[in-house]
Amino acid sequence: MNADDPASATMDSARFSLMEPKHVRKCRDRKENWPEAANGRVKALRQVFKWAIEAGHAKGNPAKDVPYLKGSAAGFHTWTIEEVRQYEERHPIGTKARLALALLLLTGQRRGDIINFGKQHVREAKNVPPNLQAVHPGRWLAFTQRKNQNRKPVSLMIPLLRELEEIIAASACGDLTWLITQFGKPFSGPGFGNWFRVRCDQAGLPRCTAHGLRKAGATIAAEKGASERQLMAIFGWQTSKQAVLYTRAAEQKVLAGGAMMLLSIDRK
Repeated sequence: MNADDPASATMDSARFSLMEPKHVRKCRDRKENWPEAANGRVKALRQVFKWAIEAGHAKGNPAKDVPYLKGSAAGFHTWTIEEVRQYEERHPIGTKARLALALLLLTGQRRGDIINFGKQHVREAKNVPPNLQAVHPGRWLAFTQRKNQNRKPVSLMIPLLRELEEIIAASACGDLTWLITQFGKPFSGPGFGNWFRVRCDQAGLPRCTAHGLRKAGATIAAEKGASERQLMAIFGWQTSKQAVLYTRAAEQKVLAGGAMMLLSIDRK
């Protein structure tokens, strides 16, 4: 590695004071197969250098002139049920890979949250309000989402589904986080993303990502009749904007299914 060339370094070891637009482009293009992730790097670097300029640590913003990659309008690929089953066949219950899938899909939370989930987040039924016991008599997960936690924290309580509990019980878990690295330590967000990418590749699912499972969960819930407010409660969305995307798509399928026969011409 050349310490004076950020393009030849990893993101956490580069000398940002020497970074130029060409280096930002190389950082972006390392994720060119995943445009959303690549653009996320550019966006993050723009914000870092914006702060650095205001704080007097930098004179310019090399990421400002680097364009985003053109990606799919739909964003991250949404897993299909068939893809979930394909992953499960490759990674059976008892493996860390299956535990990761279950935490993502059966909680509906982001990777930055599920890597921190552990026994300290579990609430016994007797320790939750009576109205919640009536909704779900089992155990619950209580946590604050990591996204925007220092600016607009979102605290949630969601049921701990029996299926997820059974998978956790069958898995080798850490002390304070259910998911741990091969060294027995909690995952970092990027570290988990890279590790989960390999697990998906092993299952023959190159398009699938951790975020795509969150989208799959929202799609499944909406198609089973979840309302906008219910989706907001599960996923921690503060406005109905995201929820509407899923409920409208689900309603479209139902309405089309019930009305498609009207296109048929009566030939009697």
